[in-house]
Amino acid sequence: MAQPRKQLVSIDDTAFYNITTRCVRRSFLCGYDKFNGKSYEHRRSWIEQRIRLLSSIFAIDICAYAVMSNHLHLVIKLNPEEAAQWSAKEVLERWCCLFKGAPIVQRYMAREELSKAEREAVSDCIERYQKRLKSLSWFMKCLNEPIARQANKEDNCTGHFWESRFKSQALLTEQALLSAMAYVDLNPVRACMADTPETSEYTSIKERINPIFNLGEAVKQQTTLQSIRQFDLPLKPLLNFEGSLKNIEQSGIIFGLADYIDLVDWTGRAIRDDKRGAIATHLPPILDRLNIDIDAWLLQTQHFEREYQALFAKHSQRPKRTA
Repeated sequence: MAQPRKQLVSIDDTAFYNITTRCVRRSFLCGYDKFNGKSYEHRRSWIEQRIRLLSSIFAIDICAYAVMSNHLHLVIKLNPEEAAQWSAKEVLERWCCLFKGAPIVQRYMAREELSKAEREAVSDCIERYQKRLKSLSWFMKCLNEPIARQANKEDNCTGHFWESRFKSQALLTEQALLSAMAYVDLNPVRACMADTPETSEYTSIKERINPIFNLGEAVKQQTTLQSIRQFDLPLKPLLNFEGSLKNIEQSGIIFGLADYIDLVDWTGRAIRDDKRGAIATHLPPILDRLNIDIDAWLLQTQHFEREYQALFAKHSQRPKRTA
């Protein structure tokens, strides 16, 4: 028997969850449709950009993702502490990146004079929006519904795009988290859509291996990022790897990035009876294949967030708002 979502997602138990959502009837609505001979691969880019946009607005971090031809995999971290630090103005700006907001909110954002009762109504809206902006259900709603509408408009049809509501699995241990992330990042390899993790399109592993290049491709999607530019919100990178456990507060993944990439490569070489693909055993280790200078690469990834923001600002031509 299905359980209520609030019983399946509890920040008191864990902040990390594995999410799956499938296209209706598992059709290849984001891939090549052999029945009509059309390719819908470009929709995978829609979804990837939407994930990037929403993670920058919501108090939810992305650990791993893989956008496949007929389904989507995510590993996320709920981050209610981030939402708790937002000011009332920032809550409204984030919400208005996605929705117009209630009429009273629109008047408040336009700096119209409000009565005491109206200001209290705005405060109620802020509280409600803040709860939604840290909700996994609202995150998935804002991800799936616009993609479905956009695909239906392209196909000039109506009806469901996604099979059902998303499925979630709590990741209660570090081992479970790393296993889920590796599983997600290896999806294209297992499905014979890519030979190696570094050539897997629309995956977090490719972004982590070459983050600056992939970010450059991402910020070219002007339409997708326009809403966060409207309020000068920063573009959020994937949740970072922090290495070993330290005697300070840590919000990232307690594992080394180079070690994780090695783990994905090693795991991908295992041949599984229930999967079609695997990384060829004759290939050298992934860090050797990439011809990476380990010291330089580690330095780049350590300062990735700063470079991420700098590159985003470089591509944004919109002047900053003034009071």
